Amino acid sequence: MTDRLRDEYDAVVIGGGAAGLSGALSLARSRRSVAVIDAGAPRNAPAEGVHGLLGREGIAPEELVERGRAEVRGYGGHVVTGEVASAARDGGGFRVRLTDGREARARRLLVATGLSDELPDLPGLRDRWGRDVLHCPYCHGWEVRDRAIGVLATGPVSVHQALLFRQLSEDVVFFAHTAGGPAAEQAEELAARGIRVVPGEVAAVEAEDGRLTGVRLADGTLVRREALAVASRMVARAKFLADLGLHPVEHPSGVGEYIPADATGRTDVPGVWAAGNVTELSAQVAPAAAAGLGAGAQINADLVAEETRQAVAARREALSREGGERR
Repeated sequence: MTDRLRDEYDAVVIGGGAAGLSGALSLARSRRSVAVIDAGAPRNAPAEGVHGLLGREGIAPEELVERGRAEVRGYGGHVVTGEVASAARDGGGFRVRLTDGREARARRLLVATGLSDELPDLPGLRDRWGRDVLHCPYCHGWEVRDRAIGVLATGPVSVHQALLFRQLSEDVVFFAHTAGGPAAEQAEELAARGIRVVPGEVAAVEAEDGRLTGVRLADGTLVRREALAVASRMVARAKFLADLGLHPVEHPSGVGEYIPADATGRTDVPGVWAAGNVTELSAQVAPAAAAGLGAGAQINADLVAEETRQAVAARREALSREGGERR
C-alpha cells in the first residue's frame, strides 16, 4: 500500500526506518498531519534480524518496518514510497520535492534517512556484508560467538572492535591490512587478550556455498575465518538538505560524516530536526527509535508554541478592534 502524497502537512518525515516511523507515530498520535517519505533502501536490509530491541528481539527488519508503517497509518499518518531530491524554504515552512516530481509542503521536517556504509574495495567483501561480514558486536556478535573471527583494520576504532569481538570468541585475529599495524600500546592490549596480528595487505574475502571461508592476503596466504568484522566509514544520507544549508560534517571520532543536532534532535536550521543514524552514527535500532519518538514530540511542542503565539496575537487584535468600535 502506498499513500497518495498530499499538498500540505504539519510535518514531513524523510526516511522510514525505526527513527522516522517512531517520530511519525509520535506526531500522528498528537493529531498532527504527517507524511513519511521512504526510499525503501534500509541499511539493515541484508541482516536476518534486528537485535537488542526489547520485546522484538530477532524480528526481521522488513517485518519491523511493516508493523511500524501500519501503526503510523492507524493514527492517520501517510507513508509514501519515494526518494526526496531536495528540501527548500517555502515561506514559513518547507517545500519537499521528490525525484519523480511530486511535491509537498511541510511546516516542520524530521530527517531520518540514516547512513551509507563505505567499505574497503575488496573482492567478495560487499557480497557478505550484513551476513558474516559484520561491523557491530552488539548487533551481530551473538550470532558468530565461538567462531573463528577476523577483524580488518580500517580506521581508528578497529582495535577497539577486535577487543569487543574477543568477548565473544577465543579465536580472533587482527588483519593489519594497509593500516601499518597497531601502535605499541594497542599491540600490547591485543597480545594480552590473545588476539594474533596478521601483517600484510588483504587482497580478497573468500566464500564457498554461501558462507565466508577466509581472508586471502596479497601474498596468496589464506587465513581461514568464519566471520569478519569491518568498521565501515559511515556517511549520513543527506545531500538533499544542501539547499537548506545543512551538510554532513566530519564526526569528531573520525568514523564518518553526520548531521549535527542537539539532544532533542534540533539542527542548526530552524524547523528541521534529525534523528537516528543520520545524526548518531553508532545508534542501534532501539536508540534510533527513541530519538525519533523524542524528536516527534519536540516538533509537536514547537508547533503548539507557534500556534499559541498566533492565537494570542489574533486575540489581542480582536480585542483591540472591539475596543476601537466601542469608542
